[in-house]
Amino acid sequence: MTSPRRAATRGSTLARWQTERVLARLDGPAELVVVTTTGDRRADEPIHALGGQGVFVKEVQDAVLTGRADLAVHSAKDLPSATPPGLVLACVPERADPRDALVGTAFEELPTGARVATGSVRRRAQLAHARPDLTFAELRGNVPTRVERARQHDAAVVALAALERLDLVDEHVHPIAPSVLLPQVAQGALGVECRADDTATLAALQAIEDPTARRAVDAERAFLATLGGGCDRPVAALAVVDGDEIRITGLIASLDGRIVLRADAVGREPVATGEAVATTLLDRDGGRALLADDPAA
Repeated sequence: MTSPRRAATRGSTLARWQTERVLARLDGPAELVVVTTTGDRRADEPIHALGGQGVFVKEVQDAVLTGRADLAVHSAKDLPSATPPGLVLACVPERADPRDALVGTAFEELPTGARVATGSVRRRAQLAHARPDLTFAELRGNVPTRVERARQHDAAVVALAALERLDLVDEHVHPIAPSVLLPQVAQGALGVECRADDTATLAALQAIEDPTARRAVDAERAFLATLGGGCDRPVAALAVVDGDEIRITGLIASLDGRIVLRADAVGREPVATGEAVATTLLDRDGGRALLADDPAA
């Protein structure tokens, strides 16, 4: 009898849904290896105070590196731009809607001085830039908890993909255009890692990859890697693939949202295109000085 393929995952409803989605597309028996991460244990602290990207993935990655699991399924937006030695980002399945959404009140209908709940410096900076009158409240917890807490404020910001995956989209969910709120790098995508020397698992995962989603995610991750930062800084990117062409929009902002820099790049090679838009922001548009002056830098 074939041994079950073991998949490491966080224990939230969304993380389990995502992992089971991946396992359902793989042949053979499978089982979940549920892991508690730093971000899960310290759920009352702002993400940027915990060190930004990586707080929801390190322990999950360790489960694969130490042999307790064969693969790890992540929300790709949680992954740092550099993959740890010994692991490979083996698969990016199809991508869901990458946009953010307001739960409660549509952006255009927020009253003057509205209070918006979000724990993300990226979201706060961009919303404050678009609407300097807005005030903000901290927001942590799993997706259903954040949806419930939205009732305590005028609105809460949640990734639209998470709401769709948990069947939580209703008349109170209002997607936000990327022209107002550019998504986090790789938002809406899943990232599946395995050991670099596990050729059987690597081959199985590559067989379920979505090439279009992979090209977009590779471009966005290259943008982030070139900046040298994570989600503790207000940075964002969204790549759109049209045939052989990739168009990526990148963003760097000050923490207070008074300065927001945007740039675009078009190319055919994902990594080079992502690096190009980051370099434009850093060297042409003043992004390097902005990050150097920013307390989050």
